[in-house]
Amino acid sequence: MNEYVVLVVDDEQEIRNGIAIYLKNEGIKVFTAKDGIEAIEILNKEKVHLIILDIMMPRQDGISTTFKIREQKNIPIIMLSAKSEDADKVLGLQVGADDYVTKPFNPLELIARVKSQFVTLGTYEEKKTIDIRGLVLDIEAKSVTLDGGFIKLTPIEYKIVELLMKNAGRVFSIHDIYERVWNEPGYNAENTVAVHIRKIREKIEIEPKNPRYVKVVWGLGYKMEK
Repeated sequence: MNEYVVLVVDDEQEIRNGIAIYLKNEGIKVFTAKDGIEAIEILNKEKVHLIILDIMMPRQDGISTTFKIREQKNIPIIMLSAKSEDADKVLGLQVGADDYVTKPFNPLELIARVKSQFVTLGTYEEKKTIDIRGLVLDIEAKSVTLDGGFIKLTPIEYKIVELLMKNAGRVFSIHDIYERVWNEPGYNAENTVAVHIRKIREKIEIEPKNPRYVKVVWGLGYKMEK
């Protein structure tokens, strides 16, 4: 896969870092800037394929920055704003943005928007396999192997493994796992999820009681260890 480069511009460090984590998990290189002035400086030095740009920022806001970018470059721009009014959306698109996402946003939705822009560029391919220390998820075949050996998982077990492997290092609460995998509200989901995690560990871990892959983060949930 060709390496794409995204510039994330937002005055809130937590938002910049959060978006960067999701992008890097997709194999995308990331630059970050805290305002429009810093963003322009990076664009003048680095090759960037797409910009995620907040509207409300100090020193130089997203609207002014978009004007300056469009004077020289035709890079896809996805705008972020805490405002949901149609006027803000229209203004952002009128000054040259290609897409618009309102805060608070689902990070997975934002990544989908990024991928959509890359597909438009013509050469982006989503990763077909994920390899974590010999545990391999084949997204197209919907299969999992460990050191070359096929692991027989139920559909629910596969969905849990897929969720954790696609987001390796990220902690998911029991309710998050249940809602994402079962597509239902996660009421009283503790036992259901715990049973499936135990079965998954029995299949992919050499020592299920001392797991290498699916780790519990006490009081928070589960994660796939990178």
